[in-house]
Amino acid sequence: MSHTQYPSALLEKAVHEFSSLPGIGRKTALRLVLHLLRRSEEEVCSFGNAIIRLRQEVCYCQCCHNISDTELCRLCSSPSRDRQTLCVVENIKDVMSIENTQQYRGLYHVLGGVISPMDGVGPKDLEIDSLIKRVEEGEVKEVILALSTTMEGDTTNFYIFRKLAHTSVKVTTIARGVAIGDELEYADEVTLGRSILNRVEFTNSFK
Repeated sequence: MSHTQYPSALLEKAVHEFSSLPGIGRKTALRLVLHLLRRSEEEVCSFGNAIIRLRQEVCYCQCCHNISDTELCRLCSSPSRDRQTLCVVENIKDVMSIENTQQYRGLYHVLGGVISPMDGVGPKDLEIDSLIKRVEEGEVKEVILALSTTMEGDTTNFYIFRKLAHTSVKVTTIARGVAIGDELEYADEVTLGRSILNRVEFTNSFK
């Protein structure tokens, strides 16, 4: 769609911003912007303010690195969670996926990705050192590695396993016999929940 086809520069700017989002083409962006124009000013202001507040006020939990509104997220600060079990995941979406299964009552540690030399991501780019520190504090008895079943995920699993070798913590991984796919977020809740309940010792996962 060329510049001259927009009757308003403000409309064009809004379409440009929406189309910068993943999976949103210019046609879809235009449809969304026109929809917003049909809504009341109060509704649109509420929509815009939610996005602005998200960017300005949301933070990351100082303990697990999950998205939070406070220094400690609601999971880390909950007295009902099992503080001896720590589930290691790649990203925030994985926390949400596992929580939706309602099969896990421990805490989390969000790495922020996986080791991927091809993409220039090394151990120091991830929250691995803070994970080791949490385990070394002694309260954690089991670390569950719940990373994607990709070469990068396996590499990260093994790296963490080696870094924890000097501790007495039990290291497990989600059951590989269950077809969960490469990404946790695409696994159905029953299957993902079962893979957590049927987790195995990390050293046995190679067999």
